[in-house]
Amino acid sequence: MVCETFLKRNVSAILFLSNTELYGRNTAAAQYFLQLTNYLRIPVVAWNADNSGLEKRSAGNNLVIQLAPSAFHQANAMLSLLKRYSWKQFSIVTSTVAGYREFIQAVAEAAYKFESQNSYKFKILGTVLVNNNASNLGSLLGTEARILLLYSTREEARSILKTAGQMGLAGDKYVWIVTQSVIGSTTESPPEFPVGMLGVHFETTDNQLTKSISTALKVFVNGVEAFHRESNSSSLLSPKVSCEDSASTSSRWAQGEQLFKYLQNVRIDVDPGRPPLEFDADGTRSSVELTIVNLQPSNSGGSGRELLWRQIGHWHSWKKDGLDIQDIVWPGHSHVPPEDGPDKFHLKVAFLEEPPFISIVPPDPVSGRCPVSHGVPCHVGNHVPLNGESDLGHSARNVTQCCSGFCVDLLEKFSDDLGFTYELIRVDDPKFGTHVNGRWNGLMGALANRRVDMVMTSLTVNAEREHVADFTIPFMETGIAILVAKRTGIISPTAFLEPFDTASWLLVGVVAIQVAALAIFLFEWLSPSGYNMQLSAPTNQRFSLFRTYWLVWAILFQASVNIDCPRGFTSRFISNVWATFAVVFLAIYTANLAAFMITREEFYDLSGVEDPRLISPKSHEPPFRFGTVFNTHTEATILKHYKEMHYHMRNYNLNEIRAGIEAVKRGELDAFLYDGAVLDYLVSQDEECRLLTVGSWYAMTGYGVAFPRGSKYVAPFNEKLLEYIENGDVDRLRRFWLTGVCKPYKEERQFSEPLSTEQFLSAFLLLLSGIGLAFLLLALEHVYFHSIRPHLTSPTTGACCSLISINMGKSLTFRDAVFETQDRLRSHRCRDAICRLHLRRLNLQLDCVRSRVRQLEKQLGECNQLIGTTVNDELRTVEVENNLIECQATTRQVLEAIPEMETVL
Repeated sequence: MVCETFLKRNVSAILFLSNTELYGRNTAAAQYFLQLTNYLRIPVVAWNADNSGLEKRSAGNNLVIQLAPSAFHQANAMLSLLKRYSWKQFSIVTSTVAGYREFIQAVAEAAYKFESQNSYKFKILGTVLVNNNASNLGSLLGTEARILLLYSTREEARSILKTAGQMGLAGDKYVWIVTQSVIGSTTESPPEFPVGMLGVHFETTDNQLTKSISTALKVFVNGVEAFHRESNSSSLLSPKVSCEDSASTSSRWAQGEQLFKYLQNVRIDVDPGRPPLEFDADGTRSSVELTIVNLQPSNSGGSGRELLWRQIGHWHSWKKDGLDIQDIVWPGHSHVPPEDGPDKFHLKVAFLEEPPFISIVPPDPVSGRCPVSHGVPCHVGNHVPLNGESDLGHSARNVTQCCSGFCVDLLEKFSDDLGFTYELIRVDDPKFGTHVNGRWNGLMGALANRRVDMVMTSLTVNAEREHVADFTIPFMETGIAILVAKRTGIISPTAFLEPFDTASWLLVGVVAIQVAALAIFLFEWLSPSGYNMQLSAPTNQRFSLFRTYWLVWAILFQASVNIDCPRGFTSRFISNVWATFAVVFLAIYTANLAAFMITREEFYDLSGVEDPRLISPKSHEPPFRFGTVFNTHTEATILKHYKEMHYHMRNYNLNEIRAGIEAVKRGELDAFLYDGAVLDYLVSQDEECRLLTVGSWYAMTGYGVAFPRGSKYVAPFNEKLLEYIENGDVDRLRRFWLTGVCKPYKEERQFSEPLSTEQFLSAFLLLLSGIGLAFLLLALEHVYFHSIRPHLTSPTTGACCSLISINMGKSLTFRDAVFETQDRLRSHRCRDAICRLHLRRLNLQLDCVRSRVRQLEKQLGECNQLIGTTVNDELRTVEVENNLIECQATTRQVLEAIPEMETVL
């Protein structure tokens, strides 16, 4: 027909409309027809009520404009119904009718859209593809599915619902929501359909078909008009497509996609008060209205067997809350909607108290109820201690107390999410459970004998227990830990040496002090203003190698003692460098000394269960004392792997953990072994902060929820527990219940460590840098004395420089230079004959000069006597004046001779 009818007539678009809902060969042929036109790239404007009109095709590969509601629209309307009645979980039931895969995909996409736009999360429990006899519907019986979405033909639905009724899946606890393909074009329903069914429907009558033909023509005309208007082309749309291979024709129309885009962009006002007719990118309608129908009895009394589909509301895709629902007859003629999960079931939950997982306190004495902060009611037996002691004068059996803790909060979450009620019962045998004499005791005995439905407490999972019980995944990790108590110690007699390690003390005492002392002495001996490389110290200079050591020690320890400072500038500089090093050294030493001069808290730092003091307790004197609680996982593990250890510790084992804690604090036990998670909590709750856990945990395992063997509740509890772990609920409960005030863990147990050399290496670098700089200063000092000072020597220069440096001023003054030279000559010793000859000659000259000075001093004295003589006569006065003039001239000669003598000296 395509080749002989459409292509030969050179059609540019096809209007495909049909209101017959025959889901068989006609549907397959229609789908093939649409696929063929899509290959030829000829646009199609379709309105068909059967399955081919419900498909939601991908954009870009489809040239079909679909006027009928798609599967995606129907899936959105169904999920809107679920959201209306707070149903979050459902299952999908489909037959193998054409398009069922598209329907499943449409439901999944609609669920994702609801979650992203409305933050409403749906959960698809499963999808059942029904076979010929619908026997696989039985897979729904063991699930929580109560809301079922059905997609099939009308005839297939009769078979499916008949089988569902026989299996009990069509009762008053189940809601079936069906698509248009199940409802059909009539209001009557087959007798197999249960009352209360809901459906999504759109009209498929002849009147609707006629209206759709008119709408399709409008879409075609408006699209062609826009194509000619915007493409500025007056040529007719002529595909010239043929099934035959010809040079004048082709097998695909090149302009087909362009025309489809104009058809897709059409916007037509159809009915007043409704959104205009528009299309999405895949060719489906943007705005769709669907009718919500309900299968109700034909008469108001509901006594007749005839059921009719009655319209109860509408769904509009363009509205945010597009559902408008009237009264609904629910399954079983109920007036309230059923739940989307199974009915609440009741569980008997056994427990043993062990803070913080489960704690027991009395109820309010006035009301007899449990306050919100005290948890939930629980039944206790004879062996329960109330706050550590029994305040009841009679048997406590069946007494209601209040239970709270980590496990109680977790049980409450399970109860809310899985929909069950529970009864907390404390077992009469207060043991977690071990296999003794062929029988299980405690909690494990109650599970093995099926006296309880589950156990919720800090029950450790191990291989032996898994033989008689089913466990969920662990909700908390644990292992065997070791508890010890702190003991007050004494201050170490060598505590004053502990701020530095041995290498640091050796570096300071053997290297730094020796280097500093030798450097100061060496620079003083080499300095021109110091020893100047003489073998004996100059006059008035009290300095030697031992005095240098005294100086170094006094500076290092800031001692208030008399010291002899060096005279050389370089040696004084290196002394200041050493003083800087001493300041840094003393600051570091003093700051760290306080950490070692305190009373230390000692404890048994065991490495773990395999510590030699535990493995071989009698090899130590006195034997190490440690124990655990009878009939626990810890005792069973020690007995299995370390029999000698268990034989020793059984004399110290106790009946409850509190007794073990007190025994450790009193010193009756050196260590206590138990579950690590519990011990960590008790350590954090200790008021004295004397307890701590040491070593690594042994036999790592976890706490799990236990059920009798083969229980059907293990799977849903596991699923929920995984969800709690992923979203952080378990961690939040852990932080709330297992956090205490006292935290004496590794941070406090790590005592101050001695400082190593690397931690104050900068001080040594400072000392070495100072010594290196001192060599440069020594060279500059020699250059000054031998090359610069002779050119600067003058009285005025020395006076100015004395304001800056007294030594420099003396070195630049001539008289002081003379005195300095005399001092050096007195201590000078010649080493050869030439030096002694020169020295003898200079001594003779010195004696002559001294004799001449004495003569001049004598003449000057005579002149002074003459001046003081009183004469009366005039002649005598003239003589005196002449002698006075002569004495003054002589005095001037003496004064002029003195510099010459000094120069000779």
